Amino acid sequence: MGNENGEWIMHGVGESDPKCIHSPEELERFVEQVGFLPLFANEVPGFSVEERTVSHHWWTDDPAVDPWRWRQILAAGGRVAYGKFFDKKAGFISLRYLPYFSNLRRDGYDFDALWDDGKASHRSKKIMDLFTGGAELYSSEVRRLAGFGPDGEKNFEGTVTALQMQTYLVVRDFRRRVNKQGLAYGWPVAVYAAPESVWGYDAVTAAYGEPPEASRQRIYEQMRRCFPAATDRQMRRLLG
Repeated sequence: MGNENGEWIMHGVGESDPKCIHSPEELERFVEQVGFLPLFANEVPGFSVEERTVSHHWWTDDPAVDPWRWRQILAAGGRVAYGKFFDKKAGFISLRYLPYFSNLRRDGYDFDALWDDGKASHRSKKIMDLFTGGAELYSSEVRRLAGFGPDGEKNFEGTVTALQMQTYLVVRDFRRRVNKQGLAYGWPVAVYAAPESVWGYDAVTAAYGEPPEASRQRIYEQMRRCFPAATDRQMRRLLG
C-alpha cells in the first residue's frame, strides 16, 4: 500500500492472475510454502499479501474474499504466527520458520534472561509479566494492567511492537470485547499471547541450539529462493 499524491493505493492483482490468492486457506498454504510474508507491500516486489490479492476486496468485511478478515482467521487458527514481525509492520511466519526468527530476533534469550542481563526495558518487563501464566489478553487489558496511560507508562504501542519484533509476543486472535452482562460489543481487537503458550516452549525455541547467525542464514536463503530480487540491504531491513 503506497501513498501517491496524498491518496493511499493498494497494489493488488486480478482475480485470474496465477499469483492471486483467493481464500484464507490458500493464504495459509502460501505462507507455509514461502515461510514468512508481510501483510502489505514493501521494498521487495511480490513479498506481501497485498500484492497477491485483489485490491478492491480489502476492507469489504466479507471473510470469503477480504484479506483484512483473513488475518483474523489465520491468527485464530494457530497454524501460522501473526504479528508485527517485518520492520515493525504486520505479517505471518510459518511454524517451520518461527524457531529461526525467535533465535535470531531474541539472540538466544528467553525474556527473563534478557531482563536479568539488563537488556530489556522496564516497560517490556511490565507487559511480559502479564503473560507468565499463559494468559491471552486484549490489547486494552495489557495497556491497563501494565500501567500505561496518561498518568502512567508511555509508548505502549512502541513497546508492544518491539516485543512482537523480538517474537516474545504474537497476535493470538482478534475478538470482540465482552461487557459485564456477557454480551460482545464493538469491533474485534487484537488479543496478545506469548508464542510459547500457543505452540509450546520446545517448538518456539527449537533453534536455540544453533548460533543466531546460522538462523539468519536459513531465513535469508529461503528469502533468496522465493524472492530472488531481494537485496541484502532489504533483507536486513525486513528480516533482521
